[in-house]
Amino acid sequence: MADLLLGQVIRFTGDPFDTLHAAETLSQGGVLVGAGRILAVGDGTTLRREHPGARVHDYGQKLISAGFIDAHVHYPQTAIIASWGKRLIDWLNTYTFPEEMRFADRAYADQIADRYLDLVLQRGTTTVCSYATIHPESVDAIFTAAQARGMRVFAGKTCMDRNAPDGLRDTAQSAYDDSKRLLANWHGVDRLSYVITPRFSPTSTPEQLAALGALWREYPDCLMQTHLSEQIDEIAWVRDLFPQSRDYLDTYEAQGLVREGAVFGHAIHLTDREKARLVEAGASLVHCPTSNTFIGSGLFDIGLAQSLRVGLATDTGGGSSFSMLRTMAAAYEVAQLRGRSLHPAQLWWLATQGSARALRAEDRIGNIAPGMEADLVVIDLASTPAIAQAAARAEGLWQALFPTIMLGDDRAVAAVWVNGKPVVT
Repeated sequence: MADLLLGQVIRFTGDPFDTLHAAETLSQGGVLVGAGRILAVGDGTTLRREHPGARVHDYGQKLISAGFIDAHVHYPQTAIIASWGKRLIDWLNTYTFPEEMRFADRAYADQIADRYLDLVLQRGTTTVCSYATIHPESVDAIFTAAQARGMRVFAGKTCMDRNAPDGLRDTAQSAYDDSKRLLANWHGVDRLSYVITPRFSPTSTPEQLAALGALWREYPDCLMQTHLSEQIDEIAWVRDLFPQSRDYLDTYEAQGLVREGAVFGHAIHLTDREKARLVEAGASLVHCPTSNTFIGSGLFDIGLAQSLRVGLATDTGGGSSFSMLRTMAAAYEVAQLRGRSLHPAQLWWLATQGSARALRAEDRIGNIAPGMEADLVVIDLASTPAIAQAAARAEGLWQALFPTIMLGDDRAVAAVWVNGKPVVT
């Protein structure tokens, strides 16, 4: 039996960074779902008449949207989110690496994977692209937890063969072997996708990056994710470690890790050459605004979204929130500091279809259209008194939605559907 969701509907026919008319809203819309897919979208009254046997879920004036997509996270850092007082390299040494050592224990990895996915589902996020740890068990844990929830999840074993503690280093060969085995076990199973994952150039030798580049050539339909130009002192470190390279991006490019399907987190301090090469290669960037401000990294140039695939992410746990609403608010604030005022439609796009495009999955997730996978979030536009009084003064849906972007939290999430089934009600 099909399910019919009634309410206000937001969908995209194109990129609102090109034209705001690409964002469409239906004030009395409906979304028909069945067998895990969106079957139809349109006027709610018409769909109700045409499908009298459907189960009806009337959400009134709440907003029905594609589920949020968090394009860059570290699920193993769930327990250390909002830790005080460090910049990137000190953060890794003080908080991240000690916590990631615990993921050699499969039971602990399972516990955190379950906790993490439940936390993000409660906040309307239906897909994540996550780093694991060097331990294959950590990959098995996140994919097992995602499979149990029917979620579309991207993840990969984090590879590091230098500048990390004992117990958190692999080798070029073991990174290749472990990644290849995990890829064979999980990639394309149910709604799961393996991602080749060098942490970043400072923790991978050229030999390891080359091995992962070779693996990517063997499996070109996978994504590759890593970090790029997050902090100024990090870039200086990369320059010292790779004196032969033209710039940070070249440390990856030289090893075959820059092309379509490459997903680079942060990318704040890019040179003109790097920007041009990323555009030429068709690579993706992921904006992590709460992390970039919390760890003091800098202000991402959202203008890059007009020439590159750009997604949005919490960057758990360097980011300070599990919520994509909070992340949209931070993206707005960062853009303001760079002299640009983002429209609510552009913010919503970044958290849904923009992130899907960054992950090369825009044909499956991130939008409401027939044939798309039925991952949906229902947003209460009056979830708190403060938000309700602001929304009541609004002229049109975009003005009504903006207070939820800036002030909303998990209380705004009225329902979440994953693979056509309600998981948060």
